[in-house]
Order: sequence, then structure tokens, then C-alpha cells
Amino acid sequence: MKQFSVFFFLFIFLTIPIQGQDNPGGSLFIIGGGKRPPSMIKEMLKTAGLEKDDYIVVLPMATAYPEEATRSIAEEIGAHSDTKVIGFNFIKGEAPELSRLDSLKRARLIYITGGDQNKFMEVVKDTPLHEAIKEAYFNGSTIAGTSAGAAVMSKVMITGDQNTVEEYQDFKKIWFGNVVTEEGLGLLNNAIIDQHFIVRGRFNRLISVMAEFPDHIAIGIDEATAIVVKNGRAKVVGESQVVVFSKPENLSNPDGKLVSFDNLKFSLLSPGDIFFLEE
Repeated sequence: MKQFSVFFFLFIFLTIPIQGQDNPGGSLFIIGGGKRPPSMIKEMLKTAGLEKDDYIVVLPMATAYPEEATRSIAEEIGAHSDTKVIGFNFIKGEAPELSRLDSLKRARLIYITGGDQNKFMEVVKDTPLHEAIKEAYFNGSTIAGTSAGAAVMSKVMITGDQNTVEEYQDFKKIWFGNVVTEEGLGLLNNAIIDQHFIVRGRFNRLISVMAEFPDHIAIGIDEATAIVVKNGRAKVVGESQVVVFSKPENLSNPDGKLVSFDNLKFSLLSPGDIFFLEE
């Protein structure tokens, strides 16, 4: 009987999901930029599941105006919650204070502002700050971001630059290898995020990057719209739409530039719709 009990409890222990790199306990709230309607702010706070002693950390390193950006989102949150909002503007090349890193790891909601995603990652990439954000996410925190703060969520990050620039043209052709990408936070490993998507007509850019990374899901989020990601499931919230590309067939670029493929999987999703981030 004793031996049976040992094996029984060992079986239970081994089958309990353990939070880790492949099983995050937190959520992502990825906003496509533009205005943030009150309903979206409420949904973000609901997603975070804030309790009495929780607090929110704003990371404004993407913007040239960190104090103003922090104040703006703090005011929007303050209209719906009395949760404390703290701004941590970490500086490139400076060792982050351990007390701030500890506070970041324990924040129930981390919000990354808009601006320049490259600027943000120059401060964060491969630093203790990067690890602190990931640790918070995998231990149950919600990581939110808008515009540049949305772009940094994925491992493959669209920088906004292109390799071949023609006069007066901005991604006017769907060319293989034209979209410049860098490494982002890696909170999404199998998806690539583009923002301000429908308003700014970024279809060519997203199709181009999908052709370069055909095993990824390419997600374009419009302004005033967000996706809420939890356990591989994404729900659309806000006021506009989300575009999802995936699984191109017979992909080729015979002349080294122009892209060809068949049977692209395409979804146009509205608020309330759900899709899955397939592996």
C-alpha cells in the first residue's frame, strides 16, 4: 500500500502543469495603436485580474517622451481603477536597480508604451530587464503594449525598416527579404505582430514578412483594437478588426525578390472573435 501511494503521488506530481517557457501563466494584451477606448482599458484591467495590493508598471522606453506617456496611460487607467501605477524608465547601458527589477517581476500588469520598438529593445534585449519581463509573464502577470509595445511581443519583430527603398515608395511591392526584422521579447514564438494595420494599409509588409517566416502566424492589429492572448487562444477586443495570415503553400521567389504562393489562409476578425496560435 505504501509503495502504491508513492507511485500515485509521483504520477500526480508529474502530470500537474508546471509554469515555464512553454506554459506561461500570464496573458498578453496586444493593442494595435491609436486611441484606447474606455471599454478596452476596462478589458485590460479585467484580464490582469488586479487585486487590492497589486500595482501596475509602465515601461516607456520606446518613446522620446516617457513622463508624458506614463502620465497618459496612468490617467486612462485611473478613470477605472485605483490601482497604483508606477513608471520605470530604464536607460540603455545602465545596470537596472535590483529593487526595480524585483518590483517589475511582481507587477500584476506591465504596460509597454508606443514609440520606436527598436529603441525599446536596445534597452531591454539580453538584459536582466528582459528576463524580469519574461519571468513576470510566465508567473502570471499580464503584459500589455500598444503600437511599438505590440511589435516587441513576438520573437520575430518587425522593425519598420525595409532593405530595398525606392523613391516615394513604402512597401509598394511584396518582395522576399525586404522587411527588416530583429529579435523582440519572445513572448510569442510562433506569431509576428504588425500594428496600425488596416488604417495604414500594411498588407504588403505583413505578407512579405510571412513569406520569409512561413511557419509563423502573421497578425495585423488595427488601431483601437487589441488581441488578448492566453494559453494559445486569442480574442479580439476593441473597435476595429484583426487580420491573420498563415500557411502559404508552394511558396517561392524565382527571381530572388518577387514572392509567389498558393492557398494562403486568411482571416478577418472582429471584436468577440477568437482564433488560435497554432504551433
